Amino acid sequence: MRDGAMRRLFGVQGGSDASGPGGVLLIRLPVGLIFLSQGILKFTDAKLGLVRFAHIGFPHPGFTAHFVGGVEIVCGLLVVLGLATRLAALPLLAVISTAIVTTKLPELFRPGQGFWFMVSDARTDSAMLCCLLFLVGSGAGRWSLDAARQGNARSYAPGTPSFSDHGPRTTDHDSSAP
Repeated sequence: MRDGAMRRLFGVQGGSDASGPGGVLLIRLPVGLIFLSQGILKFTDAKLGLVRFAHIGFPHPGFTAHFVGGVEIVCGLLVVLGLATRLAALPLLAVISTAIVTTKLPELFRPGQGFWFMVSDARTDSAMLCCLLFLVGSGAGRWSLDAARQGNARSYAPGTPSFSDHGPRTTDHDSSAP
């Protein structure tokens, strides 16, 4: 019985399909919350905003830190809500890619650091990059505002196409069923 509930929650049907509502949600929530919280910290803690961006060497570090923080707050919140998720993930991909290039790759060439230090230090950024790529490809999933805006597939007449984050499909249900 419990196995059946897990299969329904995570969309697993004879395989390891992570596109079920729970699977996508378990990726979407932490990614969005991490970016949201890091964006807020860029405004509230100078060491994580202005000072860090100045140390990295960004021009106009105050403006840049606040701009990036604003992007992280807005896009992170959109990802949490599952609203315009694919679109919101794109600027976050730019942010995380820039973070990897400006803070992780230079570790390869610093004395006492090198490859294994960089690999260890970049694990979170790499995971975030992969999760964002997943969200761009899969969308927000069924438990999202994107899905709610598009309507439940059951609200369409039988045989009509419905569009969701999983692409077009045809509904086959009996419209008179509850």
